[in-house]
Amino acid sequence: VQLQASGGGLVQPGGSLRLSCVASFFTYTIDSMAWFRQAPGKQRELVAAITTGGTTQYGDSAKGRFTITRDSAANSAYLQMSNLEPEDTAVYYCRAYSDYLVGGSSWGQGTLVTVSS
Repeated sequence: VQLQASGGGLVQPGGSLRLSCVASFFTYTIDSMAWFRQAPGKQRELVAAITTGGTTQYGDSAKGRFTITRDSAANSAYLQMSNLEPEDTAVYYCRAYSDYLVGGSSWGQGTLVTVSS
């Protein structure tokens, strides 16, 4: 499974962005998909995750502001981010989970989100 993340960029505080993650190769093996982020000097953290059945899980920083969705037919997952804050500045990574993958998951290359005025 290979993942391609996109949609990052520069946005002002209070603004919105939509990140996309498209999976390719053996996509039928994917169970859950998730978004993580890593800010400079900080550990990578879970932002949101979604199962094949649509059950979602959010990190504390994302609750009430971010929404994760999935389009299985398009082999894609999305992260709609609203009311962005400077603290949301980070590289956002897509992750796909599958029992067929070494280590159980695959990571995308990351997309940079910068929240600044």
